[in-house]
Amino acid sequence: MDAAAPSDTPGRRDDSGDAAWAQASRDALAATDAALAGRFDAGADAIRLAAERAAAIDAVVAEAWARCIPHAAGLALFAVGGYGRGELFPQSDIDLLVLADGEPDAAAGAALARLFALLWDCGLPASHSVRSAEQCTEAAAGDLTIMTALLDARPIAAGKRACAALARAIAPDRAWPARDFFVAKAEEQERRHARFGDTSDNLEPNLKDGPGGLRDLQTLGWMARRAFGTHEMEPLVALGHVGADEAAALDRERRALGRLRYGLHLVAGRAEERLRFDHQKTLAARLGFADDARNLGVEQMMQGFYRSAAVVRRIGDRLQQRFEEHFDGAAVPEPLDECFELRRGYLAARDHGWPHGDVGEVFALFAAWARLGELRGLHTHTARALAEALDELPSYTAATDVQRTAFLGLLRGPSPVRGLERMARLGVLGRWIPAFAQVSGRMQFDLFHVYTVDQHTLAVLRNLASFATGESDERFSRAHGVYEDLRKPELLLLAGLFHDIAKGRGGDHSVLGAVDARAFCEAHRLGEADTALVEWLVLRHLLMSVTAQKQDIADPAVIHRFAGEVADRERLDYLYLLTCADIAGTSPKLWNAWKDRLLTDLRNATRLALRRGLEHPVAAAERIAETRDAAALLLAGQGIDAATARSLLDRFPAHSFLRARAEQIAWQASALHEAEDAEPARAVVKARLVAAGSPAMEVFVHGADRDGLFAAIVVTLDRLGLAIQQARALDGPGGRVFDSFQVLPDDIRADCDPNAVARKLAAVLAGPLDRVRPAQRTQPRHLRHFRIVPEVEFTATGDGAATILSLVSTDRPGLLADVAHVLRSQGLRVHDARIATFGARAEDVFRVTGDDKQPLGEAACARLRDALLARIDGEAGR
Repeated sequence: MDAAAPSDTPGRRDDSGDAAWAQASRDALAATDAALAGRFDAGADAIRLAAERAAAIDAVVAEAWARCIPHAAGLALFAVGGYGRGELFPQSDIDLLVLADGEPDAAAGAALARLFALLWDCGLPASHSVRSAEQCTEAAAGDLTIMTALLDARPIAAGKRACAALARAIAPDRAWPARDFFVAKAEEQERRHARFGDTSDNLEPNLKDGPGGLRDLQTLGWMARRAFGTHEMEPLVALGHVGADEAAALDRERRALGRLRYGLHLVAGRAEERLRFDHQKTLAARLGFADDARNLGVEQMMQGFYRSAAVVRRIGDRLQQRFEEHFDGAAVPEPLDECFELRRGYLAARDHGWPHGDVGEVFALFAAWARLGELRGLHTHTARALAEALDELPSYTAATDVQRTAFLGLLRGPSPVRGLERMARLGVLGRWIPAFAQVSGRMQFDLFHVYTVDQHTLAVLRNLASFATGESDERFSRAHGVYEDLRKPELLLLAGLFHDIAKGRGGDHSVLGAVDARAFCEAHRLGEADTALVEWLVLRHLLMSVTAQKQDIADPAVIHRFAGEVADRERLDYLYLLTCADIAGTSPKLWNAWKDRLLTDLRNATRLALRRGLEHPVAAAERIAETRDAAALLLAGQGIDAATARSLLDRFPAHSFLRARAEQIAWQASALHEAEDAEPARAVVKARLVAAGSPAMEVFVHGADRDGLFAAIVVTLDRLGLAIQQARALDGPGGRVFDSFQVLPDDIRADCDPNAVARKLAAVLAGPLDRVRPAQRTQPRHLRHFRIVPEVEFTATGDGAATILSLVSTDRPGLLADVAHVLRSQGLRVHDARIATFGARAEDVFRVTGDDKQPLGEAACARLRDALLARIDGEAGR
């Protein structure tokens, strides 16, 4: 094999001076990297800088080769992979291929070992392979990744014969014919996208491998190289496979993504490809993004990324379809009607002038798509025609009544949410509703919202669509049944579409969004009643969530106030469904069986209040009697006679019947009945799953009140990996407590056995409670970037019998256990606790008294505040 190296001279193979040369090369490369970083900060194009860095490393690698490898060794050197493409970002890998005539002999092996050691000393730990041409063929044929890397091979020290040999080794007749390569790369891309949930719109996206990232652009290049012999876009424009505007857009987004990646490598100091929270703010500042009155600089940077990724995906889909037609030939049209046809499973407009700037024709396309069900997508020519026409399409404010009616027809027709998703991805929805375009790609720098605003909105709409299927979904116990009774489901879709549309404008997004929603409904000539309903849903879309999670919905006064705001059962049902869909669409981890039951209980209680009439609020005594009678009936159904049931229920504090459901009371009473023969001093501990197939669990503890009992329970549950969602501690007759806890496993994949939980908790409570201490834990990485200044506030309960402690702080594992430990150390009693977590933000509320069962005085509140802040701040620093 010929190698582009100088002829042998005795002195050139002498390794004396290698150390000095390596150090000089390392210093030169460091200076080059520093100069490139300076130019990057001054705004130089990152793709050009990556190319210059590759050229600088080429020089070092070539000189090292010349120092180490004899010309007669029959070896040639190629850069492969990203290095082969001539793009080296600051921390990118350096991949090399040594092409050999055959198996290298001992002398050649020693020379290569010296070469790679020398490169390491230069600060270039290159990965490498040594293969013959035949071995390259075998490896490429058996591994698509190797084939792809060799496709980018670029000679560093190789003559024409070596280059020709490598080209022959991976020729289509030897490894991966062009069509097979195309199909395999397309399937590979689908699998890669699936690993990221098929969306780039998550909090820490991957610039390189995520959907719409640089790897998608590279995949287009590899496909083009195999099919047409070029990975550049310009020749494809000349061949008619790529439009000039598409080539320009891809080049623009490649440079935008390249700038993000170059900067990320600089701030991370390593080969980091994910935009992690650790680096987002630093990178945004380095790129010149500054906070303004509406958006943080980091949010502006991330929105730019999401929009770039969307463009890459949109154009990439079109180009891949054209490549497919290149291999398989143009499809035979299958006419559907006078306007549309199918081409190999893709929907196409029959008129080459479509859509003539008429958004009504665009809506007709999506209506046809909805009628046909799932297709492969839009035909590439129609998709491009749509992209070119976007700027000509009017928004709803400038549209005709006929066009607005056509849009409403989509909402009322088959698969409306699928249609909205398609319109959003293809840019149509943002043209029709400009406010939607403003939130497209807009992220919120917190842990509560794991999607951009537009993707969250679409997730909410998908949840609403799932309610309409009538198919059972264990996540939602009542939503499907409630949806069936809606008068006009499209009004719920409109509320979902507009509920977050005003985020990022400053001010209350609910208020601003309600204004937008009313304007939209009025323009589309909806009746006043329908318009008012959509407007109210957008304005109050957080009402039910806040009430359920932050207030005591067992309190009749809370239900009465909530019912007064909702006013009628139709609003309640629409709001219930929107709230379920909104919470579940905010984060895959946020919705759980406990929230499902909480919202369902609030809806049921509110329906009862509305049915009775708001002028007849439920009195506490009436509620207690109703719940007690219902619990007695349930106990009778378990075979417990009336006298025994009455005796069991007499042991419960009156507030139990006010705060718990009859079914809960019956379960707890049954546990007491089972423990009649147990040791009196031993606590009764029972646990059960909230619903079949759900990890949510309810834990009940009954026993003699003891100092530190609540704290011991909380700490033990925390040590068992159970996160408390709600805690309720009630004092019963004879100094015995009735404590109940709603819990979820920290790891929802964990197999939590309620009986095992009950046994372990009972064993702890049987021993000395002062030995039960909170576990020491390290704060998770992602929480370190979202520290919330702790807030501690005190208010009196309405009856003046206790003190309400409100705590806001950064959430972390073990937080509640630490708070409970502080409350115990202060000699306080906890009677109720509501635990709410919103991403990184914990908002916990406790009803407490002193050990004398009296509300706290000013001095006690001050001591408690100091102790809590010291504990929270101390643990946050770990």
